Amino acid sequence: MTHDDVMRAVQERDVKFIRLWFTDVLGRLKSFALPVEQLPQALVHGVRFDGSSITGFNPIEESDMFAVPDPGTFAILPYRPQEQAVARLICDVHTLGGTPYEGDPRFVLRRAMDRAKDMGFDGFEVATELEFFYFRDSQRPEPLDQGGYFDLTTLDAASDVRRATVLALEQIGIDVEFSHHESGPSQHEIDMRQTDALQMADNVMTYRTIVKEVAHAHGWYATFMPKPLMDANGSGMHTHVALIAGGQNAFFDPGEPGQLSAVGRGFVAGILRHARELCLVFAQWVNSYKRLVPGFEAPVYVAWSQRNRSAVVRVPQQGVVPDSTAGRPELRGPDPACNPYLTFAAILHAGLEGIARGYELPDAMEMNLYHLSHLERMRAGVEQLPSTLGDAVEIAAASELLLTAFGEHIYSRLIEIKRAEWEEYRAQVTQYELDRYLPLL
Repeated sequence: MTHDDVMRAVQERDVKFIRLWFTDVLGRLKSFALPVEQLPQALVHGVRFDGSSITGFNPIEESDMFAVPDPGTFAILPYRPQEQAVARLICDVHTLGGTPYEGDPRFVLRRAMDRAKDMGFDGFEVATELEFFYFRDSQRPEPLDQGGYFDLTTLDAASDVRRATVLALEQIGIDVEFSHHESGPSQHEIDMRQTDALQMADNVMTYRTIVKEVAHAHGWYATFMPKPLMDANGSGMHTHVALIAGGQNAFFDPGEPGQLSAVGRGFVAGILRHARELCLVFAQWVNSYKRLVPGFEAPVYVAWSQRNRSAVVRVPQQGVVPDSTAGRPELRGPDPACNPYLTFAAILHAGLEGIARGYELPDAMEMNLYHLSHLERMRAGVEQLPSTLGDAVEIAAASELLLTAFGEHIYSRLIEIKRAEWEEYRAQVTQYELDRYLPLL
């Protein structure tokens, strides 16, 4: 959409307020509202705001910056009244001098996609499968049902809420591939069809907002917390990726083993080589590492496979007729509470490194990696992902890849913020420790 298209849509749809969205370093959505009369000036010049209170942005002495709306992101918010409606525009953040702000995660992803273009690729496409839980409120993780994977019975108490969510996503312009009850009690999944990585990152931010707003309208609470229930699978954001060249998926080659081209093999090899460094980005919270444990369908070991879902990367097997997953490796590490802009940027840089440096893809590991002993994994050369946020921070702190991908500003602030989170967490005395040790020690 152009500026004129936006102004025309505002008039036709009776829009009275515009919400400007942008994202902090941790992937939390920030927003402020404008009366529609201020929109023409905002579209041309952006809107000045104080960035010193935004996590990971500038200190107070360098706080002024501009939110510059991207007209292509204009959409009417479906969960607000449609009379005197509210629309949103996602913004790029600029400095007072009019240049892109180095601390804007959206700019980081734009820069990664520019690198792909410089290497001869037309684009980078992503499809995501976000999982989440519905609970009765935000105070305790009380499920609404005891349903399981793909259940279609009265056990799936939230079918109507999930349906309303899909309709809202489609209304705002997000293509939904399918939805279903996931394996955990009151756990659900709605999958978004592949699109350009920047648009998908915008879609992930929108998706999380709409899921929560629709749940709230029905009196429930939706959470993207990676592991809210101890005895159930956590929530992932399985991410399918493809580089596009000449209008075609550059990863797909039906004549190669696994139908994965040389470019695709190099990309996956890059992901595996840098998987431990990437972990801080796609699993950025203390709670993320409660999900990444053996036995709960989340990846723990650095390997790839066609069938095995215990590996970090899965290249889906194809039937007689290739489907939409053909030549689109699935990264199983990211969780739905990540910053999608930084996650997609880091994934892209790691994969491009594999292509540029000619990394060799190791043999696929088709056995269940959970069942191998530590010695067997060592002999097979299979590394393990970091087991805590503390481990992930220190691995990332030595990563030249992440420094290059994010730039000094975001890289240093992310390490600083996550180190502080880990130090705060490890000083906690939990109820588990009191129950286990206080009566004995």
